[in-house]
Amino acid sequence: MSVVEVYDPAMCCSTGVCGPSVDPALTQFAADMDWLGGAGVTVQRFGLASEPGKFTENTAVSTLLTEQGEKALPAVLVDGTLQCSGRYPTRVELAVWTGMATERPSVPIVEQSGADGGCGCGPGEC
Repeated sequence: MSVVEVYDPAMCCSTGVCGPSVDPALTQFAADMDWLGGAGVTVQRFGLASEPGKFTENTAVSTLLTEQGEKALPAVLVDGTLQCSGRYPTRVELAVWTGMATERPSVPIVEQSGADGGCGCGPGEC
C-alpha cells in the first residue's frame, strides 16, 4: 500500500475546526485522509508549527519551501514523490495517486457549492 505524507502550513490543528471559522476544504481533506487510512494507506501529516524539522528533513519539501516559501503549503507526497503543492487535493486525485482509482469511495465526497450556484452534491449523486 501507498504512503501519503501531508506537509500542512502552520495552523492550530489539521481538521480546520479550531477557532471561529471552519475551513470546509480542511474538513473535507480530513475526511479524505480518514478514508485513505481506512483503506490501508499509511497517512502521515506534519504541521509546520508543531514539526518544523520534518519539513527540512524531506529534500523535496525543503526545496519547495526554499523556492516558493510558505505559499507552497500544503504539500502532498505519495510514496516519496511530490504530487501537489499550494492546495489540498481532491479525493479523486488521492485515489489515482494511491492506485485506488478503480474503487468507489465508501464515504461520500462533499463538493462545496461555488459562486456558479452549485448544489453541493457529490459527483453524479444529485
